[in-house]
Amino acid sequence: MPSLSKLIGRQDKPGGDPGDGVQAKRERRKEARPGELLDAALDLFVEKGFAATRAEEVAARAGVSKGTLFLYFPSKEELFKAVVRENIAGRFAEWNQEFAAFEGSSAEMLEFFMLAWWERIGATRASGITKLMVSEAQNFPEVAAYYQREVILPGQTLLRRILQRGVERGEFQVPDIDHAIYAVIAPMIFLVMNKHSLGACVPCSDPIDPLRYVRATAQTLLQGFCSGRS
Repeated sequence: MPSLSKLIGRQDKPGGDPGDGVQAKRERRKEARPGELLDAALDLFVEKGFAATRAEEVAARAGVSKGTLFLYFPSKEELFKAVVRENIAGRFAEWNQEFAAFEGSSAEMLEFFMLAWWERIGATRASGITKLMVSEAQNFPEVAAYYQREVILPGQTLLRRILQRGVERGEFQVPDIDHAIYAVIAPMIFLVMNKHSLGACVPCSDPIDPLRYVRATAQTLLQGFCSGRS
């Protein structure tokens, strides 16, 4: 039979309070809520789209009340922005540091950029955000403006830096960098759309291998960027 001291737990310790453990659990639970809400929101936004996702559904999936959701995120738009920031936009500082310290050739840098994007975004749940924006951006100007500012523009800036580096080092021949960046972006968008939508139309006998696709695309682009060098 357990001793009395074990049954009463913390009460036999100086300054102990039976409610301390409960309070600590509540505090941990409170700290976990934003992350749980963002996970639930990401899943629902990808599954149902922005318009069809309701705040109460996100709260229910996270195991909290709708009121609790709005304590952290005052609107569905703010919730979506937080999802984008947590899963994509918040990573650009780290990515820029990586590329600033990159010591390989510009060709290696470009291929690394494409593979890293797939592994860190494309192959994750966050890739569904791209599909959502393709289908719904025009219907939600505030959301579209945020995505453009926090994801599109930083991504384009980073990619432009890579191509400019190649040109300045005599590794690339790129007459129009501002438009050449879309030659890199477009195939990556296709890969995401294939994952979330178009893949249903691809014969099961001929699936697209994402890593082979990215490497093949990178090599094709590099043949163009590197041609014509003196």
